[in-house]
Amino acid sequence: MAFDADVIVVGAGLAGLVAATEIADAGKRVIVVDQEGEQSLGGQAFWSFGGLFLVDSPEQRRLGIKDGFDLALQDWMGSAGFDGDDDHWPQRWAEAYVAFAAGEKRGWLRAMGHRIFPVIGWAERGGYDAMSHGNSVPRFHVTWGTGPGIVEPFARRAREAQASGHLTFKFRHRVDALNSTNGSIDGVSGAILEPDGVGRGESSSRNVTGDFSLHAQAVIVASGGIGGNHDLVRQNWPKRLGDPPRNMISGVPAHVDGRMIGITEAAGARLINRDRMWHYVEGIRNWAPIWPRHGIRILPGPSSMWFDATGKRLPSPLFPGSDTLGQLHYIMGTGYDYSWFVLTQSIIKKEFALSGSEQNPDLTGKSWLMTARRATNKGAPAPVEAFKSHGADFIVRDNLGDLVEAMNKLTGDHLLKLEHVKAQIEARDREIENPYVKDTQVMNIHNARKYIGDRLIRTAKPHRILDPAQGPLIAVKLNILTRKTLGGLETDLDSRVFGSDGSIMPGLYAAGEAAGFGGGGMHGYRSLEGTFLGGCLFSGRNAGRAAAKAAG
Repeated sequence: MAFDADVIVVGAGLAGLVAATEIADAGKRVIVVDQEGEQSLGGQAFWSFGGLFLVDSPEQRRLGIKDGFDLALQDWMGSAGFDGDDDHWPQRWAEAYVAFAAGEKRGWLRAMGHRIFPVIGWAERGGYDAMSHGNSVPRFHVTWGTGPGIVEPFARRAREAQASGHLTFKFRHRVDALNSTNGSIDGVSGAILEPDGVGRGESSSRNVTGDFSLHAQAVIVASGGIGGNHDLVRQNWPKRLGDPPRNMISGVPAHVDGRMIGITEAAGARLINRDRMWHYVEGIRNWAPIWPRHGIRILPGPSSMWFDATGKRLPSPLFPGSDTLGQLHYIMGTGYDYSWFVLTQSIIKKEFALSGSEQNPDLTGKSWLMTARRATNKGAPAPVEAFKSHGADFIVRDNLGDLVEAMNKLTGDHLLKLEHVKAQIEARDREIENPYVKDTQVMNIHNARKYIGDRLIRTAKPHRILDPAQGPLIAVKLNILTRKTLGGLETDLDSRVFGSDGSIMPGLYAAGEAAGFGGGGMHGYRSLEGTFLGGCLFSGRNAGRAAAKAAG
């Protein structure tokens, strides 16, 4: 049988592009197939904030952050909570990835022109003991150029490989089956979809105009996760987090549908940790949506007060930016699938950022002038102010009574009692101006302001929520926002996929979210953030290099 290429890559997102360019660089021929059009090159990574997990970077050292492999691995393992037989390869991947993040990751990217914004973010701060969940130090390195800035080097390399004849793109080719000969995966087949000029991220046509079949020595599945398919999210929802939400919004386009994971499993691949997932609790409905149920995540600083649907403040240490899945577990235990931030104009202008390349025109556009205004503007960044003005989940009032009344009206549940909410805010306010406090959130605010990065652009000066000079008051209804699949196809460190019988499936590799970012779930139960793009980079690189080597 004649081969159409040495390797076929399914998926033109970040992991697929990395794998394909590594194959082309090795002098092999590669075909990249994707059900979406060329305008969606780069997949979900394009829409991201561009955060990367790096350890002991020059950027950290310049800010006085002391980090190292041992501390990072301690944080990773404390967050992952690996606890079963299926975690052998995920744990091996975690160890290898942290070493990559502490080693050649930054230099490898920098050689391709990638650059980093100099102020490092501090995501997932935990709040438990030293061996539990959370980043002990700031590690969230934002790509200068956000998501497009991380996609660009690999898109450029792919175009160069295309020009040299080593890489062929086949867009609007939907894979419906993996093909095999004598037990070895050696191709894909499926449907050719009609051309569709919809914008990036918009739902495209599924009308079929023909079929195709392609053959190669190996296939790499890099098709992403399930976050756009709410039925599949609910089907795999972990019992440990209670019942799945009745209402969810989508942090990813509709084409992130999990189809290819199911197709690969049907071909005999082993899918593990399918109930491990990463969804955000600070989701807001996009007032200018691009894809169905389009939601945006608030990246909050530490000062907003957080209340559940009944008006009870979330317990310590479930404060903004501390423990995403801990917050999700608590919120789902209330019997409601939403919660509230209550804050001031002084907090929103300093502490609110929105995840997504399109929500950060200063960083995405690489404008130092616009970026500097984050620290000096009287108002919040323009995209945040736009949500405050137009977003369905934002309420702005001059006094707490009117605010609570509007919050009850928005949900229709009428669960909030003014005196209950007021008492909790006043109790917090009594402690805010004293350096000696027992309120753990206020302690966290003081701790955050000891870090120069937070003090400059991410943490408001401590003040009373009910101080009229800091107003107006703002309430934000927070929704569950689907995002990442943490489990996936089980792979060894060369990204080779295991079959349901526990043996390697010849010719089959997996990378990116389809492989749980490596091994079938290298994050375990929880992420440290800034780790999803990095998992695509690392697993895509491993898969591409291993497949190219195996192609002979």
